[in-house]
Amino acid sequence: MQQSLFFVPPAKNEPVLSYKSGSPEREKLIQAIKCAKSYEADIPMIINGKEVRTDKKVSIHPPHEHKHILGHYYRGDESHVSAAIDAALKARNSWASLSWKQRASIFLKAAGMISGPYRARINAATMLGQSKSVHQAEIDAACELADFLRFNVQYMTEIYNDQPDSDETIWNRLEQRGLEGFVFALTPFNFTAIAGNLPSAPALMGNTIVWKPSNTQIYSASIIMEIFMEAGLPDGVINLIYVSGPAAGKVIFSHRDFAGIHFTGSTSVFQNIWKEIGNNIHKYRSYPRIVGETGGKNFVLAHESSNPRQVATALTRGAFEYQGQKCSAASRAYIPSSMWEEVLYEIKCDMDSITMGTVENFSNFVNAVIDEASFNKLASYIDAAKKDDSVEIIHGGNYDMSKGYFVEPTIILTKDPHYVTMEEELFGPVLTIYIYEPKDFDEVVELVDNTSIYALTGSIFSKDRYIIQDVIRKLNHAAGNFYINDKPTGAVVNMQPFGGARGSGTNDKAGSKLNLLRWVSPRTIKECFLPAESYKYPFMED
Repeated sequence: MQQSLFFVPPAKNEPVLSYKSGSPEREKLIQAIKCAKSYEADIPMIINGKEVRTDKKVSIHPPHEHKHILGHYYRGDESHVSAAIDAALKARNSWASLSWKQRASIFLKAAGMISGPYRARINAATMLGQSKSVHQAEIDAACELADFLRFNVQYMTEIYNDQPDSDETIWNRLEQRGLEGFVFALTPFNFTAIAGNLPSAPALMGNTIVWKPSNTQIYSASIIMEIFMEAGLPDGVINLIYVSGPAAGKVIFSHRDFAGIHFTGSTSVFQNIWKEIGNNIHKYRSYPRIVGETGGKNFVLAHESSNPRQVATALTRGAFEYQGQKCSAASRAYIPSSMWEEVLYEIKCDMDSITMGTVENFSNFVNAVIDEASFNKLASYIDAAKKDDSVEIIHGGNYDMSKGYFVEPTIILTKDPHYVTMEEELFGPVLTIYIYEPKDFDEVVELVDNTSIYALTGSIFSKDRYIIQDVIRKLNHAAGNFYINDKPTGAVVNMQPFGGARGSGTNDKAGSKLNLLRWVSPRTIKECFLPAESYKYPFMED
């Protein structure tokens, strides 16, 4: 067989389409939405490449129109978890020994399908199933997912090309092997791209996967799986199951061949998983890789030198795009009293122009929160704020679930920098603002650093470069993604590798080579061309 060194197509970020009135992409998307709503999808699990159905059918509804049925998925149990593990382990050796060029081709093809013929369909599914606006779906399901797949292939080649030094007598080589066992991918509802990346990133590096998506993201997850299979993914490499968290955990975290978890979700769930893995550490063949991105209580810190209009725009977009259901969403802000009136005016202008409703009306900036549990949680915090004399709701505070889970963008003004909504992650369209005196800026910087257990994203607004440098230094560990004069959301693959530390996760930076390194186990090989023929060294001679 002829052997050559191959170079993968250069990865480039997928352009974001505008969907302006009359554009071809807008018309295709409208038709895809109509098509998706015209029938009830039948969504089985996929284990070893086969469709698996049970007698437990669960309906799927748009969060903004919960009386409509998009389809049904089939709830599994512990037996399906075991079957998925068996399928992953059976496929492991063949997949790991498959040439990296073949693995790359599968995921590059999938990226092309997502950005091409499947673009309208996966965007429509994300809009309907997760209540995302057209722009939020486009930057997520189409662009970011394609970016993950393409850049991960490029990162893989960079990792394989990183080799140790050799000389004329020895040849040193570094092999990057997939982990010994299977990887569990546990994915969230809020980003279709994350749901696709968490199983595919370790799979690209030669691992086989058991994938459990969030129940509220199954509608678009099933399309991701369809794309992977159509792109040529072999049976058993990624196994998609719809089971409860306890059912999955009971089987997976006690299995001898559990090799790692790729997780995005809540901090409390991740901590419980880590504890369970620790309790079972004696059972595993190897020490499992634990990679997780969890919560955030992300800040916007405005200095008196900043531009009020820019600060207001960052708050409006950062706090309320996708209803604040981003791990990176701005949920606490610190504004100097000297510019508060200007910022308030600009925010009110923004808030008065925002409309909320169904995703099918492209003019709506805000849609519904994901489900009834989230709705009830947010309503309880809003109701508590209404009854608390120490805080003031300066915008919003209303909610209604008669047609969908709609929570009005809500801004709380507090005199207590440790008020509950300044510290706890709400994961919804609620922003809390604390007004400080400019002379107290240094104390406020310390407050920002120490208020929250999280350290995911944050931003500083200032025109003063001495201030910017000082804040970056003092908030060294307060955010894994730090922004200067910008909102703390919107990380792009290969531009702003994403992840945080403290209570926000392991900071393994999705969208970079660093993440893929967690899914390989290196082996060093030394080949000696002139082996020694005597045990004696020169210093031993007379």
